[in-house]
Amino acid sequence: MVRTSRGALTAILAFVALLALTPPAAYAQATSRLCSGQDGETPGPACLAARKTIGTLPHGPLYWSLYTFADEQAAARVKPKYGAIVKAFGQVWLFDVGDKGRTLKGGRHVADVGPLPLGAPKGDFTAEYLKSTFAPGQTAPVHTHSGPEAFYAISGASCLETPDGVQVGRGAGHSLMVPRGPPMLLMAIGPDQRQGFALILHETIMPPTTLTSAWTPKGLCPKG
Repeated sequence: MVRTSRGALTAILAFVALLALTPPAAYAQATSRLCSGQDGETPGPACLAARKTIGTLPHGPLYWSLYTFADEQAAARVKPKYGAIVKAFGQVWLFDVGDKGRTLKGGRHVADVGPLPLGAPKGDFTAEYLKSTFAPGQTAPVHTHSGPEAFYAISGASCLETPDGVQVGRGAGHSLMVPRGPPMLLMAIGPDQRQGFALILHETIMPPTTLTSAWTPKGLCPKG
């Protein structure tokens, strides 16, 4: 039989009480699932398509720029400083962070999303690029990010609900953004599948995504 001293028992009970009072968001860290095969291109959770360590962010307004290339070799020859190559939705994509309106040799400039709501960034940053396909009505779990998140849709319609309200985008090429901090829920709305990408530009020392149950969406997203 193992005997426990009165002091040790008191410490254990105090620790258990602390866990009971700790919001789930404090320890429910979400882990990004790496894309493999058709992950992200059939309805289901988002997956991590690429990660790029940036370090100190360049000065000035920053945009997420999206390009397509004929093949991966053509995209690799460009070698942008902050770029990541992603093969998805039948095309070769190159994602980069920097000024808007740049041209890359051999690439087709698709869009600039931004300026990204960074506030006053400090420290080193990492870019995580996700891809996903949501069936109509599908949602992502409620979560927060340690940096801004931006969305770019290939198809379908999106609704992003936060405590501040909702943003809605429809059709190919629409984009949405949310700053660091607030809890959010992303939903595919309308009759069509929503396919697209997301960028999380987060502090490297912080987890990019944290699941939370500290906020409940009000159901403000339209059904269609």
